[in-house]
Amino acid sequence: MKTLLAALAMLSATAATTPTSTAAASIGYRFDDVKRTVVLKTATQETQAAKGSQAQSGDRVHTGMFSYALIASEPHRAKFEIFSVTDVQLAGGAPGVILSLERGRVHAMFDKILGSEPRLVQTPGALLAVRGTQYNIEVDKAGKTILDVFEGTVEIRSPFRPEPFLVHAGESSSFTQHAPPPEHPMQTPDNRRPDGQGHRDNPDGHTGPDDHGHPGNDPGARGAQPPPPPQPRPPAPGPGGHH
Repeated sequence: MKTLLAALAMLSATAATTPTSTAAASIGYRFDDVKRTVVLKTATQETQAAKGSQAQSGDRVHTGMFSYALIASEPHRAKFEIFSVTDVQLAGGAPGVILSLERGRVHAMFDKILGSEPRLVQTPGALLAVRGTQYNIEVDKAGKTILDVFEGTVEIRSPFRPEPFLVHAGESSSFTQHAPPPEHPMQTPDNRRPDGQGHRDNPDGHTGPDDHGHPGNDPGARGAQPPPPPQPRPPAPGPGGHH
């Protein structure tokens, strides 16, 4: 009887501590910068985020037009620039996922860490795993994801490929919910590089494409339209006055 009572007491103690352990595993986030309209949605309320605001796993962030947020996750040594008209979920979903990008554009920055703990970013079509890197990811309205890697290497884990697909610094790739990335990554176009057109420093202090967060009006747009070619001037009238 004493053995049975001891076993029941141990089981009760384990059950009582389970919620606390789960809560301790929750990831914390901090807003290091906020420009204009950035909405933080928790399970119970929806508020305007500000510099210094705190968030937790499962919370959602929405940026309005002309808006921007810089979010840090100290435990994972990660920072995310969230640009205009973007929707993300903080952690949640698959194990190891720190952020899920549903639409819009994010610049992800990961410091190198020791150990093998996965640090994943989720997109509609694949998981992106990193080991100390910087990259841009953009999801358009149709769910197509474009990846530009600036530093390090990003591993694309697509359900349509049996083996992980690596994209290195200076390379780009794309995929969707219904199609894997191409066989080989492409070189990142100049207008999508950090120092190229579309990623210039903004006058209000953050680095991004422009005040819209995207070079064009649509989250999937890439770069502004080139100016029209100059029109030829009419020939000057010859001597002798007007016709």
